[in-house]
Amino acid sequence: MQQPIAILDSGVGGLTVVKEVLRQLPMEKVLYFGDTARAPYGPRPAEEVMRFTREIVDYLIQYQPKMIVIACNTATAVALEDIRSRVNVPVVGVIHPGARAALGRTQNGMIGVIGTEGTIRSGAYELALKQLSPHVRVVSLACPAFVPLVEMGNFRSPETQATVEQGLSGLRPYPFDTLILGCTHYPFLAETISEVTGQQVALISSADETAREISTILHDQNKLARNVEQPIHQFCCSGDSRLFKQIALQWLGEQIALSPVIWQVPRIGMT
Repeated sequence: MQQPIAILDSGVGGLTVVKEVLRQLPMEKVLYFGDTARAPYGPRPAEEVMRFTREIVDYLIQYQPKMIVIACNTATAVALEDIRSRVNVPVVGVIHPGARAALGRTQNGMIGVIGTEGTIRSGAYELALKQLSPHVRVVSLACPAFVPLVEMGNFRSPETQATVEQGLSGLRPYPFDTLILGCTHYPFLAETISEVTGQQVALISSADETAREISTILHDQNKLARNVEQPIHQFCCSGDSRLFKQIALQWLGEQIALSPVIWQVPRIGMT
């Protein structure tokens, strides 16, 4: 029960899931790995994303996590079932939780999905949405320019505004009322995205629903933490540790400011 929840992502995007886990499950210890040296995963071949995900999981397993969360949509689409077959703990992805949340919000039955090239190419969100609601209409669009902005910590600027407006231009003809942010990096740009789509469009981040799924699974397995002391979190990245720490502290804010944290740069992800 005192073992960590391991959360992995291609970079800083999975911190959106971490934020919700810290909010909803404050007694849980978080072990986070951001593969910032090799981000973004979206343009990479599926075989490469699979290999990277396996490498990270092999690293995280040494800490004996009670659950692994693949907080990267591209890696979820490519490697979720493979990782489930390789480990003996629950493995949670972010696609199905996001799909469920979107279906709960849409009023007109048309849902937009934006994500990396890999996620959109996989069709994973459309498949998940259609499995849950066969008559839902789905329009999908890859927005590859968004992740580099987030990895640089460029959340709000004229450049960000212009990039988001251009990136979303392909969705203008469609009357969707709900938009899935199908990459965990995208909530960092949520304010700008909402300005471009309009306040009438509900933005869906899978982070909230994923944290709820984590809570449900741990509760059902009687593995929720019962710490009497504050947990010590561990954050790892494979690239620029200074920038990673800066973005993590900025995004997590008060939720991490008073918590003991170990920061590490593992020697993987150097290729």
